[in-house]
Amino acid sequence: MVITYRPKSLMEALEAIEFIDYTVFAGGTDLMVKRKQLAGLLPSFDKPVMFISDLAELKQVTIKDGFLYIGAACTFADIIENSLIPEIYKEVFMQIASPAIRNSATIGGNICNSSPAADSLPLLYALDAALVIENSCRRAELPISDFITGPGRNILNSSELVTAVKLPIQSFEKTCYKKVSSRRSNALSKISFVALANIENDVYKDIRIAFGSVAPTVIRSLDIEEDIITMSSQHALDINQIARDYATLIKPIDDQRSTAFYRKEVCNRLLADFLGNYAAASLQL
Repeated sequence: MVITYRPKSLMEALEAIEFIDYTVFAGGTDLMVKRKQLAGLLPSFDKPVMFISDLAELKQVTIKDGFLYIGAACTFADIIENSLIPEIYKEVFMQIASPAIRNSATIGGNICNSSPAADSLPLLYALDAALVIENSCRRAELPISDFITGPGRNILNSSELVTAVKLPIQSFEKTCYKKVSSRRSNALSKISFVALANIENDVYKDIRIAFGSVAPTVIRSLDIEEDIITMSSQHALDINQIARDYATLIKPIDDQRSTAFYRKEVCNRLLADFLGNYAAASLQL
């Protein structure tokens, strides 16, 4: 029998995990897959389970001091329907799984599952997202790129919760999100690609590029982005050189969903298309 606990407040939850090692359960869409057993058997949980999906403190979307805060227990459906959320975010979240799963899956769970194929992660990396992490004694913020350390791995310990995602409020003239999968939504990504840019007089003033599903963690390189800006300012954008630079970072694998060769080729094409066309047909934030 599994012992379960449903705290009434965030502080009650934080105080409880300080003393007991709980499996924290929000939407459960990843956990139920990880814990599944043979057909007809209940999922297996080897620790007490704490349910946090109804905690009001984790369901809020707010703007404060120039930052957008999305509560960790906000489902993707909540995010899509919220008027404070920019359209490019919604474009990404609408391609995650099926409507039924989007009604349950949470942004905090997607981050803490830390899968290289998580659809929300490339966008969050490109936006310089930070995570609000709390325990019963303190509250800290950490860049998402420092939080995730490998496939399914992150630095969160058993006495902490991710309580919110913090995003700088920014505008981008050109944006692009591409998810390559067997189906548009209800399938894991073979590759995901996010590009955000501001362009003035045909020169990149800011550019963010992130790739998902092609390495142990999301690929984003500040150095290559700076090189793109420098090349652009000199009107000498060398797309082939940029592709070669990213190729040293993009290290996909062969698996049942795709091949490493296919993933690398598609990454090159998505990159070249965005840089070559200045994202002319993309969404506006």
